[in-house]
Formats: sequence, C-alpha cells, structure tokens
Amino acid sequence: MIQKMIFATIVSFLICVVLGPIVIPWLTKLKFGQSIRSDGPKTHLKKAGTPTMGGIIIIISLLIADIVFSKWDKYMALLITITLGYGIIGFLDDYIKVRYKRSLGLTARQKLLGQFALAILFAYFSKNIVGTDVIVPFLKREIDLGYFYIPFIMFVVVGTVNSVNLTDGLDGLASGVSFMVTAFFTLIGFFMNNSSLTMFGAAITGALLGFLKFNRYPAEVFMGDTGSLAIGGAVAALATMTKLPVILVVVGIVYVAEALSVIMQVVSFRLTGKRIFKMSPLHHHFELSGWSETKVVFLFWMVTLIAVFVSFYGIS
Repeated sequence: MIQKMIFATIVSFLICVVLGPIVIPWLTKLKFGQSIRSDGPKTHLKKAGTPTMGGIIIIISLLIADIVFSKWDKYMALLITITLGYGIIGFLDDYIKVRYKRSLGLTARQKLLGQFALAILFAYFSKNIVGTDVIVPFLKREIDLGYFYIPFIMFVVVGTVNSVNLTDGLDGLASGVSFMVTAFFTLIGFFMNNSSLTMFGAAITGALLGFLKFNRYPAEVFMGDTGSLAIGGAVAALATMTKLPVILVVVGIVYVAEALSVIMQVVSFRLTGKRIFKMSPLHHHFELSGWSETKVVFLFWMVTLIAVFVSFYGIS
C-alpha cells in the first residue's frame, strides 16, 4: 500500500501542476477575480482581481487520483461526498462574490444551513461505518460517545470547515497548513491499514502541495471558499473516520487559533466595546503589527509542523 500512497500523492500533485496553467487563465478570462475587504490590511488591496475559485484545481486533482488509485467503498464514498458537498457550498459563495463584485457571497444563515445539513448527514453515516467511539490522544484510550456522537461530530465538522475558511487569508497559509494536516491523517490511515483513508489523504495532500506552486506568495490564484470549505470538510472527515476528531485541537492548532481570535474579538467588542486584536483573524493581527505576510505564513507553518509531531506523540 505504501507504493500506491506515494503514487497517489505524486499523481495528484502533477495533475494540479498541469491544471494550474490551464484553469488560472480561464478564471482570469471569466473575470473571476477576488474582491478585497475594504476594512482589511491596505497591503491586500493590490491583490484585488487575482483569480479566485482555484479550489476547483484541488478538487479535480483529488477526484482523478482517487478514481485511479482507490477502490470506492463506503469509506471513500463518504469522504468524497462530504468534500464535494462543502466544495459546492463554497463554489456558490464564490460565484455570488465574483458575479456581483462584492466581498460577501451567501448570507451567514444560508452557509450555516447548508453546512449543518451536510454535517448531520455525515455524522449519521460515519456513525454506521466507524461506530461511536473516539480516541482520546495522550490518554491512549477510547470513549464511547453514544447518543452524543452525532452532535459532537456535527460540531467538529462545522467548526473545522469554518476554521479552515478563516485561515485562508494569506498567500499559501491555508494550503500549506492543510497540506501538513492531511499528511498527518494520511499516515494515520496507513498505520490503520485502511486503504481508502490512505489513498484519499494522499490524493488531497498531493493536490494541496501542487496548489502551493500557484498559491504561495505572491499568489497567482486563490482557492476561494470553493477550496477552503472543501478542504475543511476533507480534514474533518479524515479526523472522524480515523476516530481522531479530538486530535484536531492539536494538529489543527492554527485553525483553532484563527477561529478563537475571531470569537474573542467579537465577544470582547460586544461586551466592552474594545478589541483584543488589531484585527481578526489572527494572521491579520500580526500583519498590522508590522510582520510581513511571508513571515506570518512561515510562522504558522512551523507551528503546524511542531503540532504534527506532538500529535504523533499523543497517539503513539
């Protein structure tokens, strides 16, 4: 299986690299350019018009690699369904943004309704496949969540999807962080001797690495919500199907920090009228503190890399 895992990663990477020069000019021709928040860092204004919806490249690369290297069992069917489902929500959000030239697409209510609908379906079907046990890292034990399994997994899925979405704010940030997170779960799937989890993880890891070629600073294309929501769904699905949703707090520490910074900022402003950070999500706080975009991205990559090693220790 190790050969297939390596081949799936390489093929997905190469497909992404080949698709980039084809899809990016197409997105540019269709004028699918990114709208930039007027209240964001002024250095980001120069990014206006950069092609978005590049997550299409990641999704296509993932699908082709999985078709070639995977057997489509119930594991793979659920992993692909949740990834595509969230990718479609993201696509609709992106399309509205570029169609009407605004920084907001679907309303918060519309997005959450779609996200929770997918989450409850995923939680129900994953329960029938992997059961209701989850592994508690560092304690090296499993806990049966019973009736609490479905609401817990719904929280994990929706939380992860939105956290990845918040992380996608700097060139190469979400793609680089997620590449390491999916690589972690790919190896977990391999150690579990689960071919579907391994091949799916390898395919999305390769696609993310290939996408980084075009998404690193200065980005030629942004993944958009098409990519960030699909990646969030894939990460949450991998964590759930490996029975390791709890480890996301560690391996996905950057996702957690980004989401918490937004929550803390909103709560603080509503209660006291004061902001904790110069701007949220957290990466913008560092930017407004004088850090370069590349320095912030590198820091978050290094934090994730350390978190990956800590996570391996926690489940070993």
